[in-house]
Amino acid sequence: MDDTELALMKFGVGQPVLRKEDPTLLRGQGRYTDDINLPGQAYAVMVRSRHAHGILKGIDVSEARAMPGVLAILTAADLDEAGFGPLVCPVNIPQRDGSPMKSPPRPSLAKGKVRFVGEAVAVVVAETASQAKDGAEAVMLDIDELPAVTDPESALAPGAAQIHDEAPGNLVLDFHFGDREAVTKAFAEAAHVTTLKIDSNRVVCNPMEPRSAIGSYDPKKERWILNVGCQGVFGLRGGLAKEVLKVTPDKLHVLTGNVGGSFGMKAPPYPEYGPLLLAARKLGRPVKWTDERSESFLSDHHGRDHQRVAELALDKDGRFLAVRLTGTGNAGAYIYPPVPATMNAVKNLIDVYRTPAMEVNSRIAFTNTTPIAAYRGAGRPEGNYFMERLVDTAAQEMGIDRIELRRRNHIAPEQMPYKSPANNLYDSGEFRAILDEALVLADWSGFETRKTESARRGKLRGLGVASYLEVTAPAGKEFGGIRFEPDGDVTMLSGTLDYGQGHASTFAQVVTGLLGIPFERFKLMQGDSDQLQAGGGTGGSRSALVGAEAFREASNKVIDQGKKIAGHVLEASPADMEFAQGRFTIAGTDRSIGLLELAQKLQDGLALPEDIPRTLDVSHISDTPPSSFPNGCHVCEVEIDPDTGVIAVVRYFMVNDFGTLINPMLVEGQAHGGVMQGFGQAILERTLYDETGQLLTGSFTDYAMPRAQDAPHFTIQSHPVPAKTNTLGVKGCGEAGCAGALPAIMNAVVDALGGRHIDMPATPERVWRLLNDRP
Repeated sequence: MDDTELALMKFGVGQPVLRKEDPTLLRGQGRYTDDINLPGQAYAVMVRSRHAHGILKGIDVSEARAMPGVLAILTAADLDEAGFGPLVCPVNIPQRDGSPMKSPPRPSLAKGKVRFVGEAVAVVVAETASQAKDGAEAVMLDIDELPAVTDPESALAPGAAQIHDEAPGNLVLDFHFGDREAVTKAFAEAAHVTTLKIDSNRVVCNPMEPRSAIGSYDPKKERWILNVGCQGVFGLRGGLAKEVLKVTPDKLHVLTGNVGGSFGMKAPPYPEYGPLLLAARKLGRPVKWTDERSESFLSDHHGRDHQRVAELALDKDGRFLAVRLTGTGNAGAYIYPPVPATMNAVKNLIDVYRTPAMEVNSRIAFTNTTPIAAYRGAGRPEGNYFMERLVDTAAQEMGIDRIELRRRNHIAPEQMPYKSPANNLYDSGEFRAILDEALVLADWSGFETRKTESARRGKLRGLGVASYLEVTAPAGKEFGGIRFEPDGDVTMLSGTLDYGQGHASTFAQVVTGLLGIPFERFKLMQGDSDQLQAGGGTGGSRSALVGAEAFREASNKVIDQGKKIAGHVLEASPADMEFAQGRFTIAGTDRSIGLLELAQKLQDGLALPEDIPRTLDVSHISDTPPSSFPNGCHVCEVEIDPDTGVIAVVRYFMVNDFGTLINPMLVEGQAHGGVMQGFGQAILERTLYDETGQLLTGSFTDYAMPRAQDAPHFTIQSHPVPAKTNTLGVKGCGEAGCAGALPAIMNAVVDALGGRHIDMPATPERVWRLLNDRP
């Protein structure tokens, strides 16, 4: 076995390779946006509304302008004068009647009205951050306060305060999907109907790194530069340039370094970015802004916040006939694509079960709260949560064992490809086998012994199980570039963006296997919009599927070009060239040349005929493969202290089908993180507003986050069934932990409570009140 074969065994697809970036990050040498300081930079602080709803009558900046160090104060009038546009929702989801949803534009700085606490009204720029903060505190806002509404039901009620003139009655979207006639018939003929009023609570995203940005302007090139943490520089550049700056994308250069978490929140353009860029042009110097945590609670997009009535129709034998969701979704004060409460609810509700008919009805409402956008899973975990809670409740009501009810309704492997009523075409999956494997792994049959032991200690013990299936990898183009550097390294260029996933190792493992280049030679470039030709960013558990596929196709192009160049060097026809383990060889001979050796000859000025490629470098735009369907089963055990209502997750098991595992260690890490975010939403995280629209849970003192001590020992097993929708057979894994955790944990909690339903978050107070009949 030669060195190349050994390297592929250690660093190829399927190996638990350490993340390339970890040594840098662990030594504190990461380069996040706030770590960047440009020569001559000034500092910006946002002036934010302290009222949830009101008429903005005036902004008095006279005192602030006279403050020491203050350089400029911008308001909406300055943006209008510069010709800047508002932020707009990039997606239209049709109403029930086919008309477009209501999507009034969002001004970067409030104009005429404020609509939520924390909305940016002005920006103060000064020599230092402290001076900018002092100046911001001196800006006086004249606001006539109006009544506020904070939940969809109140917002949609007759007589509610009108938030946007363009959306009468605060209705953004009246969404419908499904065969209403078939669903109505199924429910009418059902032997049993389970109905569950169930919510998915609002959460604050809270990544470790707050948002930060630096705006600059190059007058010679008439071009803006934005250093910012995001989820994809190419897409952010396009949206910000087109809608806000009103310029072609080449007039904006977006740069992203390390990103300390996002979970969907940092994906879209934000209101702060336009004013920063304008201030930079006006002052002729860079302008830096970094959010503080208290501001982040108000200004970063929140997640979830859906209210549902979920219904499941079953025949006398417990076979599913139809499922129906009806309810509301909170948009917050401005609209971002309301996919979580609409199309993603549709796509993920069916889960792993044969369900002939479905219907989803969602009324999305404006409220005087922080806008809602994507948060880990963006509707996928909720869809699974609603279905799995229905299954457990139906089993309880019908007197059928909950495991047996699931088995009766599983989609079987021989039914693949299976077209669901959501129009998804499942290509693969062994759902019953995964369930059975999880039960054995968790020692399901031994639960009663553990429950008895808990009771001896005065604790209530509950056992929960939940299957899940996600629809991942939204459609679109993706960029995969391979560039051979003068120093012998190889740069991979991707339109995805790593904010904790470990792309550098994952992509290098794929390309190492294809091109036979040593793993340590690879570098990854994702955060420079000037070097990309396309890019969908990272989100929807798409990166391994679309990014790796783009690199596979790009690698094949490198090989094709290399055969022509190697054929010239070795004086053979390209058709006679073979490629394996990093070397081009003339078929039937021992004459060969290595890929990196060939790259070095090109760097040294190898003379080539006109019809031979001049480089091995490839810039490739790939068509995204069809969606994949990661799935699995989680089993959870909880203990509840009846005296305090405190819940502890004491045992946790999962069996996952993520298809081909490029890096099993990173997959486990993603699963751990997803489960803990699910735990946070299920048990701890409660976002509360008062009747005036003030956020009551605006700090970590008031908003509970999961900690390391809350995490159980995770036992993870893989049951890979390679996807048939892409060449590598991979399925997304980034959000699946959340999708399995919400229902598994809540089913365990409900089991411990004797079958009594409780909504998330199952906080100690809520649990204690339920146990003591104190509504």
